Amino acid sequence: MSAPRVAVLAGGLSHERDVSLRSGRRVAESLRARGCEVLLLDADAHLLPRLAQEAPDVVWPVLHGAVGEDGALRDVLELLGLRFVGSGPAACRLAWDKAVAASVVAAAGVAVPGEVALPHATFRDLGAHPVLAAAAGWAGLPLVVKPARGGSALGVSVVRDERDLPRAVAECFAYGDTALVQRHVAGTEVAVSVLELDGRVRVLPAVEVVADGGQYGYEARYTAGSAEFFAPARLPEPVARRVAEAARAAHEALGLRHLSRVDLVVREDGEPVFLEANAAPGTTETSLLPQAVLAAGLDLDAVYRGLVDTALG
Repeated sequence: MSAPRVAVLAGGLSHERDVSLRSGRRVAESLRARGCEVLLLDADAHLLPRLAQEAPDVVWPVLHGAVGEDGALRDVLELLGLRFVGSGPAACRLAWDKAVAASVVAAAGVAVPGEVALPHATFRDLGAHPVLAAAAGWAGLPLVVKPARGGSALGVSVVRDERDLPRAVAECFAYGDTALVQRHVAGTEVAVSVLELDGRVRVLPAVEVVADGGQYGYEARYTAGSAEFFAPARLPEPVARRVAEAARAAHEALGLRHLSRVDLVVREDGEPVFLEANAAPGTTETSLLPQAVLAAGLDLDAVYRGLVDTALG
């Protein structure tokens, strides 16, 4: 059997371009090590002509931010009749909007934080001060402000003093036009990767994240030594099973496929609380998916080749 030709898409024009380039290079290296012929392509105006010219067997979008995770690019790949690794357009749209994703996952029986989505227009029409006062009074302190759509913790703030709330919302709007205000959930932060290989869903061991300063922000995610990881997470076995069940329930409720990463907080009582799901999890040297693969005793190169074979099959 000839080696599959795989077009790995990386880069794009989102705030997460640099992370995407690093992720794409890692995936390309792994696939080459497993015998694939790999094209590493940027998501720009030259992409579609290149795909038509190269005619890859499968495309792997390793793109973070809107260009890779809001479903639009995957719509185009389907229009072109190209197979691709990862979730379809509809599932990406669900996961990309954190408020919508939380509603879907809650309906599947998984706990979610109390939250409210506030578009920029709401502040303009009703006045920033009364809206912020209402949000703070409802959520209590501390609370979390984050873009309703986005990744890599860009624009995310934990607000412990109400005087810091206007600044947090302003920073959030630098990355999107809707602010998600959440009740803060205290507990152990974990990330659970879900893979579909050999015709079955496999939930990998949870990875526990302990970030410097207590917040797993952009720098902590992509700067070596800025966070401590425990893979598998330091959870009692019954709690670890509940976390795995919650991650699988979220993956399936959102209609994700092939691979995903589900982020949760485990409360002191052992209840996992869903934060968000990632349809295009990072694959850099500090990313959580590769750590989970290794914690499961799997070969990373083999897993990536297996995902390509799954998409082809």
